Formats: sequence, C-alpha cells, structure tokens
Amino acid sequence: MLILLPPSEGKNRPISKTVVNLAKLVFPKELLAIRSRLLTKSLAASPAARAMDVYSGVLYQALDWDSLSTAAKARGEKSLLIISAIFGVVRPGDVIPNYKAKIKSSDWKAALKPALDGLDSELIIDCRSSTYAGVWQSPPANTVAIRVFKKEKGKISVITHLSKKYRGELTRVLLKSGKPPKTPAELHAIAEKHFDCKLHKPKGNLPWYLDLIIS
Repeated sequence: MLILLPPSEGKNRPISKTVVNLAKLVFPKELLAIRSRLLTKSLAASPAARAMDVYSGVLYQALDWDSLSTAAKARGEKSLLIISAIFGVVRPGDVIPNYKAKIKSSDWKAALKPALDGLDSELIIDCRSSTYAGVWQSPPANTVAIRVFKKEKGKISVITHLSKKYRGELTRVLLKSGKPPKTPAELHAIAEKHFDCKLHKPKGNLPWYLDLIIS
C-alpha cells in the first residue's frame, strides 16, 4: 500500500535547533540535486521538524498522527508519501522546515519518475488534489483516486475544501487497519465499514475511483 498525500498550506513553525539534512530525506540520491537547487540558504538554516509536526492543515488534523499507535505509525512511515514543492516527496518522519512555495510540475516530473516508478507495483491510494497530481502519474490499473461528495436532499455534489478532512480520516482508518489493502476491492471493503462509498473501475487512462459519500 502506498498512500499519496498533498502537503498543507497551513504549517507549524519548528522551534528546535535542528535544520534540514537533504541526505537524510527519502530518495536522497535521486532527488538531491533538485532539492539543493530549490532550497534557499535561509530555508536551509531555518528550524526544522518531522513533516508530521510541520504540516497542520485540515487533512493532517483529521489524520491526527500523534494519537496513532506505534504499529500504525510504523505502517505510515512505510506507506505515506507527502508531495512537497521544495522536497518533491517526504516521509512522515523526514525533518523539514516551514516553507511557502507553489509546486511546479516542470520542476518535479522528470525527477520523481525514476524515484517513484519503482513503487508502482503496490496498490496506490491517491489522496492528492489536482495541483499535486501532475508531478507523477501512477499506473491507472493499480491506482485508486479518492473523491469526496456530499449527499443532501437526495442530490450528490462535489465537496471541495472539506474533502481534505475525509481523505485524512480515510488515511487514518487505513493506517489503523491490521491488514493493509492489496487490491481496490480490499480497499473498498475497509472503507465501507466507516463511510458510505462506491468503487468505480478504471476506464481508458483513468484510475480506479473510490467515492466517499458524506451525508
């Protein structure tokens, strides 16, 4: 299981004396050159903390990393990849500073492909927004993109900002699950215990979709 998450605009400011060490981030060899280019001197000298202590937006509040069990956190360290405008991707425990930057697909597409293509044999659960989905296209056959809709008075419509909350809740459910899903059907079986949801098969170049229906 590989879960792709977006970063959050809201971030906490670390107060430690620790600074980022690019050599200790995930995929150090593949991404060192571009990270070095994008990391400014002031940002390199800024206080840094674990990514899960830095990102503070709606999705991460719903995920509530600190309250997870040791086993769930260990699962998350292996399963979660967070997209970053400066660092490309980071793991939950990767130490990064508070930063503000808009991601550019042109910066990351070529760099991330060799790093992430080796992971595409797993079930990929894509919780990214469209802004971050462009940096790496995972294989549709084993990717399940998470969409969120609201049902009100019998009508279904797209949820925009609050979709992050429910993606965070689903991520939490998956990390707490003793047996991570290996197929879209197994993912659906876990999700439907907590959400009204529907699984859609891939069509053409589109991935699977798991729709969470919020009443």
